[in-house]
Amino acid sequence: MSQPCFTGYFVWLILLQRVLTQYIPTWESLDSRPLPLWYDEAKFGIFIHWGVYSVPSFESEWFGELWKAKKNSVVSFMNNYPPNFTYKDFGQQFTAEFYDPLAWANIFVKSGAKYVVLTSKHHEGFTLWPSQYSLGWNSMSTGPHRDLLGELADAVCSNTELKFGLYYSLYEWFHPLFLNDKKNNCSTKLFVTQKVIPELRDLVMKYHPAIIWVDGDWEATDCYWSSKEFLAWLYNESPVKDFVVVNDRWGIDVPCHHGDFYTCKDHFNPRVLQQHKWENCLPIDKRSWGYRRNAQLCDYKNTHEILQELVETVSCGGNLLLNIGPTKDGMIPVNMEERLYDVGSWLAINGEAIYSTKPWTTQNDSYTKGVWYTTRDEKSNKFVYAIVFDWPRNGLLTLGSPFLKDNSIILMLGTTSTLKWKVTEAGIEVTFPEKALALKWMWSLKMSNVKDKHISRCSS
Repeated sequence: MSQPCFTGYFVWLILLQRVLTQYIPTWESLDSRPLPLWYDEAKFGIFIHWGVYSVPSFESEWFGELWKAKKNSVVSFMNNYPPNFTYKDFGQQFTAEFYDPLAWANIFVKSGAKYVVLTSKHHEGFTLWPSQYSLGWNSMSTGPHRDLLGELADAVCSNTELKFGLYYSLYEWFHPLFLNDKKNNCSTKLFVTQKVIPELRDLVMKYHPAIIWVDGDWEATDCYWSSKEFLAWLYNESPVKDFVVVNDRWGIDVPCHHGDFYTCKDHFNPRVLQQHKWENCLPIDKRSWGYRRNAQLCDYKNTHEILQELVETVSCGGNLLLNIGPTKDGMIPVNMEERLYDVGSWLAINGEAIYSTKPWTTQNDSYTKGVWYTTRDEKSNKFVYAIVFDWPRNGLLTLGSPFLKDNSIILMLGTTSTLKWKVTEAGIEVTFPEKALALKWMWSLKMSNVKDKHISRCSS
């Protein structure tokens, strides 16, 4: 009879602790907030760079700034347009007539991703939602005359189990308030108080994002951006306070030091274990985050390259955020869509070695190059996964890091029979099965009763 009271007492304590936990606007306080578990378990997300820059779709999403800086290739490109044509004129051509957010959501599900991050506003300042702080320069006022962001948020949140997140650029190339603040060495904060913070709060209150991924912070300090004050509100009072996660780009010298997860710099992949949760943001197009009409096949990462980044990242404690760049009319380029389907088909077989795993004591094998490890606790058992990038010569793989016991079992994910193994001078020699056509790109070995050979030697 005492059990319900006992359980209720601890539930009350947990609720009380949440009520009493208040974060103050200091990095020490904000960094003390525990990372919501869902983010670490997710491992893989989709990044979407989509905006007015998708109209010229030339050079990169920095087209507007490159034109302003008179880069030769961009100036030559603009000879195709009337002499009085401005960057804002591209906004009317951002039509999104083929945009189907539910179709996008279904593609993301099939990719195996667990979360999505959409650019709500890039450095050009154009917002993909009807921001009252961006009048005449948003997707409702011009171009498609639609709440592009809201439609995708609804498609993702109502029809899938994916988490929905937002990218937001703090600075804007052309905004007069920011240019004025910058002229005053950021001693004034009109742009922040009248634009940035109101827009960030508007996004949170309207769309309840699970991720806020900020960028464009590097021209001012976190004090100018009011970063700590915003995050204290986000963690204490906002409707997403219990599950939201944020990255680390909140001002000069903040990246790689503060935030729920670190991005440090674009394409960040240290290939060694990190002590703080991190994310590797990676574009499929090696030269641009936004869509480029003149991209060639060799400009795109192939499936094996993407999966290699995913495995290395997860092995070292990170998440992979894979970027796509849709066209101005709202289509995901077919070669990018194909890459997403490829990753999803691999994860359908090998996801057990990725989702909800933890880094093992060793990240990559000490003997054979191209073998990376993850681990997971499953009921009363602990399993170690060795993910192999290349099919071994003669079907024999030597692992130098694991120490197996006589009753240890090795399985290949996607097959049912156990693999033969034996101890050699170099380590554990595993005999691979005949190469199955259904299994490709990379292969995951699931091992039971495993210890790190080097740690075992030290402890003995």
